Amino acid sequence: MSQETRAALVPQPAAPAPTVESETELPADRFLDRERSWLAFNERVLDLAEDPRTPLLERANFLSIFASNLDEFFMVRVAGLKRRIATGVATRSLTGRAPRDVLDSIWASTRELMSRHAACYQKTVAPQLAEAGIHLVRWQDLTEQEQTRLFSLFRKKIFPVLTPLAVDPAHPFPYISGLSLNLAVVVRNPSSGNEHFARVKVPPLLDRFLEASPQRFVPVEDVIAAHLEELFRGMEVLAHHVFRVTRNEDLEVEEDDAENLLQALEKELLRRRFGPPVRLEVEDTIDPRVLDRLVRELKISREEVVSLPSPLDLTGLSAIAALDRPDLKYPKFVAGTHRDLAEVESAQAADIFGALRQRDVLLHHPYDSFSTSVQTFLEQAAADPDVLAIKQTLYRTSGDSPIVDALIDAAESGKQVLVLVEIKARFDEHANIKWARKLEQAGCHVVYGLVGLKTHCKLSLVVRQEGDELRRYSHVGTGNYHPKTARLYEDLGLLTADPEVGADLSDLFNRLSGYSRRDNYRRLLVAPRSLRGGLVSRIRREVENHRSGRPAWVRIKVNSIVDETVIDALYRASQAGVPVDVWVRGICSLRPGVPGLSENIRVRSVLGRFLEHSRIYAFAGGGENEVWLGSADLMHRNLDRRIETLVRVSDPGHRSALTRLLSTGTSDASESWHLDRDGNWTRHAFDDEGQPLRNVQETLIEGRRKRRGNGG
Repeated sequence: MSQETRAALVPQPAAPAPTVESETELPADRFLDRERSWLAFNERVLDLAEDPRTPLLERANFLSIFASNLDEFFMVRVAGLKRRIATGVATRSLTGRAPRDVLDSIWASTRELMSRHAACYQKTVAPQLAEAGIHLVRWQDLTEQEQTRLFSLFRKKIFPVLTPLAVDPAHPFPYISGLSLNLAVVVRNPSSGNEHFARVKVPPLLDRFLEASPQRFVPVEDVIAAHLEELFRGMEVLAHHVFRVTRNEDLEVEEDDAENLLQALEKELLRRRFGPPVRLEVEDTIDPRVLDRLVRELKISREEVVSLPSPLDLTGLSAIAALDRPDLKYPKFVAGTHRDLAEVESAQAADIFGALRQRDVLLHHPYDSFSTSVQTFLEQAAADPDVLAIKQTLYRTSGDSPIVDALIDAAESGKQVLVLVEIKARFDEHANIKWARKLEQAGCHVVYGLVGLKTHCKLSLVVRQEGDELRRYSHVGTGNYHPKTARLYEDLGLLTADPEVGADLSDLFNRLSGYSRRDNYRRLLVAPRSLRGGLVSRIRREVENHRSGRPAWVRIKVNSIVDETVIDALYRASQAGVPVDVWVRGICSLRPGVPGLSENIRVRSVLGRFLEHSRIYAFAGGGENEVWLGSADLMHRNLDRRIETLVRVSDPGHRSALTRLLSTGTSDASESWHLDRDGNWTRHAFDDEGQPLRNVQETLIEGRRKRRGNGG
């Protein structure tokens, strides 16, 4: 690739935002530790699993989510830190801690959390599920009839896919894939008396818990372990122990490979399978000699071994949580069609293009249906003979995606379809490669974004012939075009026929698919060029508004806030007297409530039945509120290494709705976790009289139900 081409593709750093006069130096200890903050987020997930007010199967689901979150944390964050330490490129954290100290503190915290997690399952959730008629039992607890039934299942569906692997001079220790369950088996030859070691992998496509009889489940490894004699005929099975390895599974695709990014990524995905181990989980009853062998063969240190009560790998509890027991779950909620897109006739879907010519539509998922809004928007565009072109970003989508089907239908009907598929979306790479090829085969123009940058923005653009003119319809969202997660993730989206937004999206898609270097947009802030600077400028403008006696405040809702430049701007706003509210789901490096620095900053976190995922940036604007929504969190990767977009919300009613949402989420009258200056989170669920505080998500659900009941 030529230097000219590379320069055209890779955006240059944004110009620094204007400075405020007389800025004083900020204290060196003004940031909280990122890794500790992430672990505190996962601890809040564990709080929900431990909370007796949480419905029982939802508690099982939160245990599953906690385990899955922690797996990813080790695969990416711990693995990355370990790699940087090994290669000598690790630097001190923002808090000044040495890399090795950070790693030691991670291990201390995660051991404590994993022990709490196991105890919550063993001592609370599993026994209470049994009381409710859902039994998670071990092999020895099964009746003879249940064991006979599972033996038949073993012979028919499990035994044929098992592969015992011996370990001896002729058989080297096998590769252990990341996150797989394995049995370390010790057998003895009755003729020679010699003991041998073998490994049996639990096939990953098998159910984690097998149903022995209605509402009675047993871990799949128990069934395999009970029939090891079938695998080692003529040998004596002396012992078996379950273990699980977590590996470094982050991807590093060299930019030099970007001439053919698809092939480069496929090669890296193959290399990922052989990443070095970063954690070994074993049953706490494991034989010390077997553990010694695993540590030696896996080349892992003792400090990276975690002993836990069995069963290991509680991510599989998600299947138990999916059981049809509505009495043990949150009350069912089915999203309705947004009132501005309500059906014209009971048997006919709304004309979305006609609705958008009347007004912008602000969507709030999952309270507003994704399928009758965004999905219908694209399906109508695909079927409409007046639609000439569709341009779409895809970061993650579902396995049976109606979004992809609509794009394919559009291309096959002769429309011009451009799809930007981000094939580097972490842990969805295989799926996105498959979608990219399927879309290409259907005649879509598929591109993979810019060299060195992930395309994370959530955009859809439809160009329609209307009389003698072309009209552009746009969707800008905070969440992925994924119909399944849209029922579980809290997200926002703006559907609009506004010509300025349409022109902005046209310019941005031209930049993503061609060589355009446009930096200035009408209603968008776009990373990595203008987003950080645009936000900092608006924060500083609030300082000037406050000094001039005009209304001034900043309210932010994000998944994570780590970026030092934005945090420092918020500190200076606080020092100037500007109230700042931050609603964050996960990581927060901002230290609130420090006298002289951040006493005007409050940080809140809301977790519940839906994953809070939307991003909102709101400013008082001297009395004329300015509100932005989009895909960007306040992290270096979002602001420097991704294409992200925020769209300015123009409708006064929509701005009011979003500022009310922010006020509700950060209010002391709402249930939430509060962050203190030392990085500790405290849950506030009850008022001073012991009455439950308002639950933000349930309040929004009830509001939608009432609106539907009133015909709105």
